[in-house]
Amino acid sequence: MNSWVTERIEQRLRLLQAFEKAAVPVAQASEYLITCLKNGGRIYTFGNGGSASQASHFAAELVNRFYRDRPGLPAIALVTDCAGLTAIGNDSDFENVFSRQVDALGNPGDTAIGITTSGRSANVLKALKNARKKGMRTMALCGKHTGPLLEAGTDLILSVPDTDTPAIQEIHLFILHMLAERVEAGLFP
Repeated sequence: MNSWVTERIEQRLRLLQAFEKAAVPVAQASEYLITCLKNGGRIYTFGNGGSASQASHFAAELVNRFYRDRPGLPAIALVTDCAGLTAIGNDSDFENVFSRQVDALGNPGDTAIGITTSGRSANVLKALKNARKKGMRTMALCGKHTGPLLEAGTDLILSVPDTDTPAIQEIHLFILHMLAERVEAGLFP
């Protein structure tokens, strides 16, 4: 049992160390978000399954607070409107559940953040493409596979170099917490 626990801890440490070598995208992502919010833009987050929970969690950190009591920031998780999600999924196609919302709510200068451990979620890719067409900045958190996100023209990709979904999600949460911390510090020094 101890070797299994040690193996999991070592895997996560390797991923964090690999990500540390590529820390520039996290700094760039935080600057994108700070600029977006300073200019009156909104942040839209989305993903499927565990990534949906992380999208919602990140939006809540911005709307409410992270470390400091401060005014709320305009962040919207596109995963929380069950009536909208089910209507779009039923009346159109599940591939459109986020892109339809981006089309209705997004404006130039806003930022769309798609979270997909596989890097291949059709509904996340479509929403990121639509966001770019609307003049929004686009970011993605993903695992090892970045090809479809690059093809979608995503502005900034934060990739965890692995294919193990739980490990990727754990690093994604770490990244999202770093972003929340930097945004808060950047806007409310």
